[in-house]
Amino acid sequence: MFKSYKKVTVILIVAMLISGFFIGCTNKTEENNDNAKESNYANSDYIVSQDWLSENLDNDEVLILDARGAKAYKKGHIPGAISVTWQEFSNMNGKPGERGWGVVLDSKKLSEKLSNIGVTEDKEIIVYSDTQNGWGEDGRFVWMFKMAGIDNAKMLDGGFNYWEANDYKLSEKVVTKEKSNFNVKKLNNEYTIDTDTLSNKLEEVVVLDSRALDEYNGAVKYGEKRGGHIPNAKLLSFKSLVNEDGTFKSENDLEKIFNDAGLKKDDEIVTYCTAGIRSAHLAITLRMMGYENAKNYDESFYAWAGDKNLKLVK
Repeated sequence: MFKSYKKVTVILIVAMLISGFFIGCTNKTEENNDNAKESNYANSDYIVSQDWLSENLDNDEVLILDARGAKAYKKGHIPGAISVTWQEFSNMNGKPGERGWGVVLDSKKLSEKLSNIGVTEDKEIIVYSDTQNGWGEDGRFVWMFKMAGIDNAKMLDGGFNYWEANDYKLSEKVVTKEKSNFNVKKLNNEYTIDTDTLSNKLEEVVVLDSRALDEYNGAVKYGEKRGGHIPNAKLLSFKSLVNEDGTFKSENDLEKIFNDAGLKKDDEIVTYCTAGIRSAHLAITLRMMGYENAKNYDESFYAWAGDKNLKLVK
């Protein structure tokens, strides 16, 4: 009987050791999987994965914004998302080319607009756009939120295109949110620069043109007063930042792109496009990669080309 008891004890000990081994392996695997989801970018607070959003669709503390426009939204969107456009949160008084057109609303007006879509200090805000045919509106919104002092706003990596292509849930239900009482205390102007300031320090900053090559070379496609590019500007199209599936390129690939452009982490970098949308996406991507002095010139080429006293190069 003693021998039997001893044999059972040994078996139990071995079973416990094996069980502990597999539990340890399981925990380690789960930990590794979690770590694999984490971004390697210098500042991973600017993006969120598709899987993360899929798992948090029913989370009341997550606010999802569809920045593609009403027409695309009605055809199908991510469940729970509300439709927004960058124009709603920008100064649309006047016309393109006039100073102040297209820039972010002042803090009072912006507070009202953000309250209308249910923004609070605690909510995680996820913005997505059309990564194939869009203008980087997700980056424009995240840039705007950063200006408004909202740090928990992120782009959905891959946008709507990746979401749809990978058979995540879709909805056609129009969503509205209960109005909040959000207050923008003061806009953070470290994220932006205006025409006068840029023209006065053009030799001190690195200027990046985020448009297409033909625009850089002088094509007038969107009603600009003149064609060309800002003197000394380097072409770095915002489309070069993403893969064919719309997801961001790897840290190494992005770093190579920025290194090839001659950028340094301590440079004061100014990005521009036609109306400050594509350039906002580029500026946010630069900050995501650790270029903390990147600014979006949101009056952008419309304003620069609209001032005949400012030089252009073709």
